[in-house]
Amino acid sequence: MKRAEFETWTRDQLDAVESALDAWVPADAPAGLGLAMRYGVLDGGKRLRPLLVLAAAQTLNGSHEAALRAACAVELIHAYSLVHDDMPCMDNDVLRRGKPTVHVQFGEAQAMLAGDAMQALAFEMLTPDDGIAPALQARLCSLLARAAGHAGMAGGQAIDLASIGVPLNEHALRDMHHRKTGALLQASVLMGAACGSPTPLAWDALAAYGDALGLAFQVVDDILDVTQASETLGKTAGKDQHHNKPTYVTVLGLDAARRHAAELRDKAQAALARSGLTDAAWLSLLADKVVERDN
Repeated sequence: MKRAEFETWTRDQLDAVESALDAWVPADAPAGLGLAMRYGVLDGGKRLRPLLVLAAAQTLNGSHEAALRAACAVELIHAYSLVHDDMPCMDNDVLRRGKPTVHVQFGEAQAMLAGDAMQALAFEMLTPDDGIAPALQARLCSLLARAAGHAGMAGGQAIDLASIGVPLNEHALRDMHHRKTGALLQASVLMGAACGSPTPLAWDALAAYGDALGLAFQVVDDILDVTQASETLGKTAGKDQHHNKPTYVTVLGLDAARRHAAELRDKAQAALARSGLTDAAWLSLLADKVVERDN
């Protein structure tokens, strides 16, 4: 029964996020910039990060308005990172979310500007003139900026680019992906929690949950990169191997990587169990969804 309710909840949250992004990402930005922005963020993607924000906020009975804005902000940061990562100077990819990448569709300069504008819009989402207390605005901005910057996503991407053709051990690989992928997923959980009033115990447990879930997501991503077709993934399959990048599959092997993903899910579930939260069902089911996904 919970899984059926979860699917209904998920659809409702995705509809709310899509509607909000559609309303808030401007079509009329100058010189076609808005079209490139909307192309890069609307009508695609798993929206896992917004779901984590909203699930954590609801678990703590947090502000819905703040959580929805935080959900959209984190998705804008994620989408901007994909736009930039796909460019020829980075991963040079031509397929994302089942359609041509932004630089293929609009040109490299427009793609660069679209990513820049999406990043700025994320923080605009978190700082409305009213409806969210200034202290919460500052907290949300701090969590998102730290996760997206040099200590988080951008730093992890720099390590990734510097590691092409370089053998990494599991510790180094974990550090890279904790920054590149894990930091933003963990921040999604904590931004949702910040919309409520978590106890120190709950905050620490949710941080541990987000950390484990972020690494599990990347392990599964690496597995899918070698086991699924591009049509299923909505992006180019096998590109990490093609670019000679270290992954959990190349470092651990396929079977060990699958076991590691399951271990990380167990860690995430154990963190929820010690959080003191009375009903974290949606967060628990999202952890299962991350590990069981096929795209």
